[in-house]
Parts: sequence; C-alpha cells; structure tokens
Amino acid sequence: MKKTIIIVDDHLLIAKALESIINNFPGFAVKGVAENGKALIEKLQTSEEKPDIILLDISMPIMDGFETAQWLRKNLPDIKVMALSMQGDDQSVIRMIKYGAKGYMLKNTHPKDLEHALSKLSSEGSFYPEWAEKIIFSTLNGDKNDKELKISDREKEFLSYTATELSYKEIAEKMFCSPRTVESYRDQLCEKLGLKTRVGLAVFALKNGFAES
Repeated sequence: MKKTIIIVDDHLLIAKALESIINNFPGFAVKGVAENGKALIEKLQTSEEKPDIILLDISMPIMDGFETAQWLRKNLPDIKVMALSMQGDDQSVIRMIKYGAKGYMLKNTHPKDLEHALSKLSSEGSFYPEWAEKIIFSTLNGDKNDKELKISDREKEFLSYTATELSYKEIAEKMFCSPRTVESYRDQLCEKLGLKTRVGLAVFALKNGFAES
C-alpha cells in the first residue's frame, strides 16, 4: 500500500510540481495540497483518512510551518512531518526538531534524494540529510550519561537554552554571565560531545532531557 502525503506550501506552482514528482515515486501518493497550516488543519479535520506524511514548508502566510508542526505534534502525533524549505539556517532546523519534525530537506534537493528521504522517513521514522546527520547525530548514541561526560551544572543550564530562539547574548543575560563565558560553555560542550554546531547541541539537549521539546 502506498504511503500518502499532503504537501503544505503557499506557492501553488511548487506544490503542484512536487505533487507530480512524488506521484512518480513507487510507494508514495499525494492525497492533497494545502496553502498554509490553517488550510491543512481544515483539510485534516474534515477527512477521516489521515496522511502518513506531511511535507511542510516553513515560510507561509496565515499559519507558518513552525506553528503547524506544533499543532500536529499536539493533535496528530502519528503523522510524520518532514520540513521542505529554502531555510537551512541553524535556528530553523532547531525549531523544527523541537516542534516534532522527523525530517528536514531543502527545496533545491534532487528528486532522487527526496525519494530516498521519504523512504527512510517511512521505514525508520526519521531522516536528515548527510550534512545534518554527520553534524547532529554522529555522537548522539545514547550510551553516555552526563556523569561519564562530566557535564557541569552550568553547562546543563546552557544546554537547556540551546533549543530556544535566544541568541548567545540573550542566553548570557539569562545565565547572569558574559557572552564570552557562554561561548566557552559552547566550545567545551562541542569538544566533549564531538559536535560542531548549535543544532547538534540542541538535538543532544532535547534527546537527553536537558531541554524541553
């Protein structure tokens, strides 16, 4: 049985192009298109059959991808959400992970890579492209606890802020220290965990209970 998909994108030409591409993937079928999160919710609430996957743009009017992902996580957590966006910055990735997205792809990806991503998402429950997988998940094997890693209380506090939208300067204000001290926490944790970016720190924090999802 084919996995069903709803595409959420405010650019109709892009959505229709994606629909045509995906309908040529063996094992997948697009069952609808919505122009924003609000339109998606209305579609879901009036349909008895729910899709397996929602391919979700981020930047949209009325109700964007962040708000939509939050609603889906709360109301329909069994539906797998994959972000498909032009935004590849750290903050966007962090927020979508925090709000429950199980995959993240850029719109300039090759159709074959998109097919691969959807297949992995369906079979394994999540998928991130190689650039994110190497940075984020390479060391998140779950077999090290905070004692083995010797994460200090202040580093734990810093980790709790990494999955937020706060800048490092704002985190420093919250922690009543200087931005340079916050940067030292970041550098120390990256070295301990073998990570390179805030995205990786945020995912580690979320997966290990240092930050709220």
